Amino acid sequence: RRQFQTMPGIMATPQTQTPDYNTCVAIVTKGALGAMVKPAALALAMPVIVGFTFRIIGSYTGQPLLGLEVVAGFMMFGSITGLMMAIFLDNSGGAWDNAKKLVEKAGEKGTEQHKAAVTGDTVGDPFKDTSGPSLHVIITTMSTTILVLGPLFAAY
Repeated sequence: RRQFQTMPGIMATPQTQTPDYNTCVAIVTKGALGAMVKPAALALAMPVIVGFTFRIIGSYTGQPLLGLEVVAGFMMFGSITGLMMAIFLDNSGGAWDNAKKLVEKAGEKGTEQHKAAVTGDTVGDPFKDTSGPSLHVIITTMSTTILVLGPLFAAY
């Protein structure tokens, strides 16, 4: 907003001033990193909470390996669910993108079908470019946390 107010040449035709792109990128990056704190904390904390909770329950019930068993199940469930969601998001995003290309190739720009395809492509691009691949990071983070802290979840 500041740039639009202090640099009116940004919106002029032809453009007489160049926007400060670095400031815009810094603001967006700071916001994105701030929004990633809660999901990352969840991916790191849940395996630890599950492992220690069931370690305690296992020690009271005479099952010293219960924490390890439950956290192994947690890792399998998280990996399989994350993989399925990533495949779904990647494939559906690609399908929406290809649908728009097909409608445009058929020469139907400006029609209701094209408008719908553009809407689908708008949803599909984040699916295939960000949501699907980011689940890989979540799966890796959870798995690494479980494998590194695994020995702590056994009540010997």
